[in-house]
Amino acid sequence: MNYELKAIASIRTDFPTKFGIPRQSGLVKGLKGRIVFEPEYRDPEALRGLELFSHIWLLWDFSEARREDYKWRPTVRPPRLGGNRRVGVFATRSPFRPNNIGLSSVRIVSIELHTPEGPVITVEGADLMDGTPIFDIKPYLPFTDNHPEAIGGFAEETFDSELSNDEKHYTFDSLLLKVFDEEKLQALREILASDPRPHYHNDPDRVYVLPFADKEVKFRIKGGEVEAWL
Repeated sequence: MNYELKAIASIRTDFPTKFGIPRQSGLVKGLKGRIVFEPEYRDPEALRGLELFSHIWLLWDFSEARREDYKWRPTVRPPRLGGNRRVGVFATRSPFRPNNIGLSSVRIVSIELHTPEGPVITVEGADLMDGTPIFDIKPYLPFTDNHPEAIGGFAEETFDSELSNDEKHYTFDSLLLKVFDEEKLQALREILASDPRPHYHNDPDRVYVLPFADKEVKFRIKGGEVEAWL
């Protein structure tokens, strides 16, 4: 049986490509995104009462992971496990799955009901690429959605980065400091602290290019020290 999902909105973020996007929502709290609704759903009444909540769930489309030749496979190779160990697809959040549906928990920063684009929700902590279609929005309920006793499996064991959030470990060139305001700089530090490099890359002299906020940020990580420039 086939089902049809319609995008109700899309999100505007500082990530034009997949590289550098946090591996999970909420990891980089300084990252902001704007949820803009499709014309059919630009009715402020649909958001009535949402201002009473602090967080929401986003159900969205892994639109950039779609493949015409995709065939169902029961296992995938998560990058966090080095890209060479297979685990069950339902034990991962891999985009390559029977249905390309993503799930993110984000914090509401503001809700504007009347803008030239209709109602707009600004959120932070999003892990979505610019333009990602959103299928649905649901309020986060802390009394049932929060499970402090939960176990994170292999994802929890392999996630920790050796990089620090401390500013003293980051060297930004003068142009970068001039172009980005403090909010963007803080978000960039948090992105780099999560180490966006493929997990199996550890070449201290390799320069990576991170498309971010309409710029191409170059960076290198060596011995826990991060150097970034434009």
